Amino acid sequence: MDRRSFALALFLVVAGLTPVPARADLPDGFVYLRDVAPDIEQDMRYAGLNNFTGAPVPGYEAGECVLRRDAAEALKRAQRSAQALGLSLKVFDCYRPERAVRAFGAWARAREDGRTKSQYPHLSKDALVPDYIASRSSHSTGLAVDLTLVRQGAGDRPPLVRDTCAAPAHAPAGQADVSKDKLGNTANAVALGKLGPGELDMGTSFDCFDRASNTTFPGLTPEQRRSRDLLVTLMERAGFTNYPAEWWHFSLARAANRRSHDFPITSRPQQ
Repeated sequence: MDRRSFALALFLVVAGLTPVPARADLPDGFVYLRDVAPDIEQDMRYAGLNNFTGAPVPGYEAGECVLRRDAAEALKRAQRSAQALGLSLKVFDCYRPERAVRAFGAWARAREDGRTKSQYPHLSKDALVPDYIASRSSHSTGLAVDLTLVRQGAGDRPPLVRDTCAAPAHAPAGQADVSKDKLGNTANAVALGKLGPGELDMGTSFDCFDRASNTTFPGLTPEQRRSRDLLVTLMERAGFTNYPAEWWHFSLARAANRRSHDFPITSRPQQ
């Protein structure tokens, strides 16, 4: 402990104050979303098994949404608009370390094992590059987010499932035999296609590598079309733009300094 740190600690003891735990080492301008908008739901898929790779992704050491502050503040504005309609945002991915982007590429080049084929039912694995899996990602700037909408107060509704990521959602037929990680996340077709309690039906599951995920895909039901249009409207009003091939992907428009980063996502210190 240097002289300045010792003097501060001594002052706090004498004053009877409790030192505040130091924040995790985030680069300047980055924040934990929970510190800006704690009421936004988080289901950080790449920190567990429940994603298209079927394994925790390098760089995701904790299931926390990290964003640049300007993106987090904009997302907070979108959340306020959603709440006025009885809805909430639910994020699946936020800042993505560059090492995770490289891991996705390595996964796409590896031999097919079929474990998560339900996420690309009409494509071969190597055909996912570059339209769905690219060598660079706007997520690495901290300005992009993957998300959906959830109906507030609907947490008691049983989850629905899809047989593949683009198949219609339906009630589960029974308990599937799935593997679980230490967080209780699962990896199989049922888990990957699950429509969680309260989630609006967007026509496909998150990270569905299929043309049905195109935001303006014509083969949607009227309800699915309204849900996608509403998500786009809420996000655009908050300053985001949608990636047309993925209804869930939005980036903050007109943001300066779009430099990519590779720091890992670690646990948010307790307040």
